[in-house]
Amino acid sequence: MRLLLVEDDPRLGSRLKQDLKQAGFAVDLVNNGIDAEFQGLEEPYDLVILDLGLPDRSGIEVLQNWRKQDVKLLVIILTARDSWPDRVEGLKAGADDYIGKPFHTEELLARIDALLRRSQDRIEQTINVAGLTLDEERQQVTTSSGLTSQLSGVEFRLLRYLMIHSGKILSQSQLAEHIYEGDLEHESNVVEVHISRLRQKIGKDYIKTRRGQGYIFSELSI
Repeated sequence: MRLLLVEDDPRLGSRLKQDLKQAGFAVDLVNNGIDAEFQGLEEPYDLVILDLGLPDRSGIEVLQNWRKQDVKLLVIILTARDSWPDRVEGLKAGADDYIGKPFHTEELLARIDALLRRSQDRIEQTINVAGLTLDEERQQVTTSSGLTSQLSGVEFRLLRYLMIHSGKILSQSQLAEHIYEGDLEHESNVVEVHISRLRQKIGKDYIKTRRGQGYIFSELSI
């Protein structure tokens, strides 16, 4: 999953980015409203954490502009402006959740997880598809035979995205957009390398290659 973190406090932004990466997310960090609005319009994020008190353009204005252009990103407002009128304003502007500063990172992670699970019609913190069980908290995958493997950060994000979109053909560029941060260089064979490593851990039959199209996660022989 790829997140956009919009925070103008450099210390908080840097710490949060590391915490979110540790939790298994690819994270792009921007520190002003103009860049935030552009990124939200141009990049396929799964969720945005948006501060309100931003330079150049307020978080509320950024959010309103996204909604006017029918950008359906999940948005959690993160701000020191924590009075009930501010909460109402943020929710009316189109936010999906609101958390005030100071806060515990564990609460933010729980809210992110709850929003993502709700958007995917899931209840538990595990993803179960085709006999595989992906534990999002431990970043482990367990096969139907009971073999459990620890995943690297990229392997975890890649397998999670494939399992959530089971049955759909996903191109290499689609996969790269959701598992890497925007400032990283993506070589054309990087996704292929990580697919190969996943197959070594879960078996060769789950992730199928569609030549010229991409990959598909399925329990069927294709």
